[in-house]
Amino acid sequence: MFTLFTPVDANKALPNIKRHFNTILMQKDQILVLQQELQRLIESDSSFEPFIKKKQTLNVAVSSLYKAIEELENTGVIVKSVDEGLLDFPSMRFNEEVWLCWKAGEPEIKFWHSKHEGFMGRKLLAPTGFPSEENDLADMR
Repeated sequence: MFTLFTPVDANKALPNIKRHFNTILMQKDQILVLQQELQRLIESDSSFEPFIKKKQTLNVAVSSLYKAIEELENTGVIVKSVDEGLLDFPSMRFNEEVWLCWKAGEPEIKFWHSKHEGFMGRKLLAPTGFPSEENDLADMR
């Protein structure tokens, strides 16, 4: 689904988005545990059966993780990095497509960046979101 978010809309959606993202983080952690268990089976020279069963469990967990990411992105949000906890919300600033940017642990969406910038290019949103074009003091340099 394609959705453009205003800063207000993105912040209203954020509690639900955080819940979805926390589920993704838990699934990722479970995959890491399964990978470690699988590696221990390899190193212990175990028989095929426990190895294959663990590998199948890992496959299901990875598929579930990708399904959870797909479900989150179906809300219109883009997962930029699970590891870094970065999510972007497509938005418009005047006539420019931009990303509203959220990092796990932040209480609300307070930053944005252009399509061609990443996390390092984040800019602070005005307290009321994007200012109107005639009142845009944020871009006066």
